[in-house]
Amino acid sequence: MLALSFVLLVLAPAAASAVYLWGFAKDQYVSHVAFSVRSEQPGSAMELLGGLSQVSGSSSSDTDILYKYIQSQELVKKIDSEIDLRTIWSKAGPAADPIFSYHPPGTIEDLVEYWNRMVQISYDAAGGLLELRVLAFEPEDAHLIAEHIYAESTALINELSQIAREDAIRYAREDLDEAVETLKQARSAVTGFRNRYQIVDPTIDTQDQMGVVSSLQQQLAASLVELDILNESSQPNDPRVTQLERKIRVIEKRIEEERRKVGVGTGAQGGEVMADIVGEYERLSVDQQFAEQTYTTTLATFNAARAEAGRQSRYLAAHVKPTQAERATYPQRPTLLALITGFLLLSWSVLVLVAYSLRDRR
Repeated sequence: MLALSFVLLVLAPAAASAVYLWGFAKDQYVSHVAFSVRSEQPGSAMELLGGLSQVSGSSSSDTDILYKYIQSQELVKKIDSEIDLRTIWSKAGPAADPIFSYHPPGTIEDLVEYWNRMVQISYDAAGGLLELRVLAFEPEDAHLIAEHIYAESTALINELSQIAREDAIRYAREDLDEAVETLKQARSAVTGFRNRYQIVDPTIDTQDQMGVVSSLQQQLAASLVELDILNESSQPNDPRVTQLERKIRVIEKRIEEERRKVGVGTGAQGGEVMADIVGEYERLSVDQQFAEQTYTTTLATFNAARAEAGRQSRYLAAHVKPTQAERATYPQRPTLLALITGFLLLSWSVLVLVAYSLRDRR
């Protein structure tokens, strides 16, 4: 019984597996392709203006997205519509090779499941490298599938890069439009101020008025000194003293008038103080300068974003392009037979041990 069970449970299935592997299983050819996502990170023109950070490139998440995309139903469906995967993977004949061949037509879920058997992905997360091993029953078919996978992966990375560039341009354009509108309002406010007070720059007018007052004060000081000298050396009824006193009164009145002018805008209405007018002008001038600086900065940002949009900041770099096999390497018949035989032998040994254990308990 032990020998019979060994023949039935180990030798017979192993022999049947060998007959199938060498007699019915069709040869499979492998096409290798390996690539990674690379990014360009040029220095930003904004660093010259405000020390802003450089344009960001792709991150490791791009490779993660690509890894999931290669296993997705969307990619399988797209490539199937282009090269008919069902026909390619059923060339071996489902009746002749029911285990390794695809059984058409099947659902898209069946095709995705078979895809994950025939497209094997190796992902190095540390280096961001993706390596694919594509199997088919013809070397040309394996090479064709690998080329389409690489092409669709490139299209996905370009699409992600394009979306990022469009977002950057859109945000930069919105900021530029806002800066232009702010600058228009600031310049309009300065123009309205000048039209209202009939003053181009009140600070200049104030300086001119203060210059007149300073000159009059010098004349007043000189006249006072001259009057003191005459009072010491002349008679009380000296006409020169009377004339000089009259001149001093006129100068003092003129100084008062000029100071009043400084305190009131030339074209002001309602007795507005010149200091308030100057303060309002300075506030408007500061707003205009800030708006101009903001416009310059946002314009440079927009130009940098638009220039970056003309470049491919992310791209797929293939360090191993799709290869075409010259001999079949799958299925690995000796390895499969060894695994099957080992599993059968292990199962048979367990059953024998269980049987002997039950017999000893009786």
